[in-house]
Amino acid sequence: MSQNQTIYAKIEVEIMDFWQKNNIFNKSVETRESEIDGKNNEYIFYDGPPFANGLPHYGHLLTGYVKDIFARYHTMKGQKVERRFGWDCHGLPAEMEAEKELNINGRLAISEYGIDKFNNQCRSSVMKYTSEWKNYVSRQARWVDFDGGYKTMDTDYMESVIWSFNELYKKGLIYEDMRVMPYSWKCETPLSNFETKLDNSYRQKESKSVYVKFELESLPEFVLNSYPQTKKVFIIAWTTTPWTLPSNLALAVGKNIDYVVIVKQEEAYICAKEMQEKISQIIFASL
Repeated sequence: MSQNQTIYAKIEVEIMDFWQKNNIFNKSVETRESEIDGKNNEYIFYDGPPFANGLPHYGHLLTGYVKDIFARYHTMKGQKVERRFGWDCHGLPAEMEAEKELNINGRLAISEYGIDKFNNQCRSSVMKYTSEWKNYVSRQARWVDFDGGYKTMDTDYMESVIWSFNELYKKGLIYEDMRVMPYSWKCETPLSNFETKLDNSYRQKESKSVYVKFELESLPEFVLNSYPQTKKVFIIAWTTTPWTLPSNLALAVGKNIDYVVIVKQEEAYICAKEMQEKISQIIFASL
């Protein structure tokens, strides 16, 4: 460590010690009024809480700086800004971590282990790294209230969410609709947009796919004119979602896609031109 780095690190520690010993953060909140001349003087800041069953990463720290800047800015304007830190205790990250700790996997295994016992494991597991989180957040000079923090598994928090949802429903702001959702076969549950972006989604992997041939009931003239020996004609389709095949209702061709005919003895295969090489390898593999 260079001399300058040593000096900066020393200054950092001295400032943080000064803040803590003199209770600076609490004073910045308590010395400001909630109302001034009958007008609201509070800046309400809702912070999306993190899971405490994993350590902070770059994304947490980066957004933490941005959140702190907004809160400090409104504090400097004279507004009262209470910043209660929170902990997210629901969702797949909590459940999957508990499964790892218990060395069980899947809904059936959870039911056999006992849902009540599994929930208790989740409650203890989800708060595993709270002390590390407090250290990281404090070291990045972010001012938040840990002592008055909330947990999404608190009864009063869950009741407030249900109350808010009910108020939105009564105002006609809630609607029911259909949408396609990604599904995790391992977790046996649909996934949210956020959960599909978890770290393991970024790893390079080869998707499973299948080639399917669909036999035509009648022989197209353009095939017979070029290949009169043809007895059967198939259209080749390629899909990375083979589990949808049982529910397929139609086979379509693309207006802007070029197609080719591949002939093997008395059978002809129609496929997209860009797939010609791959399909030919499959068709003639047995020859």
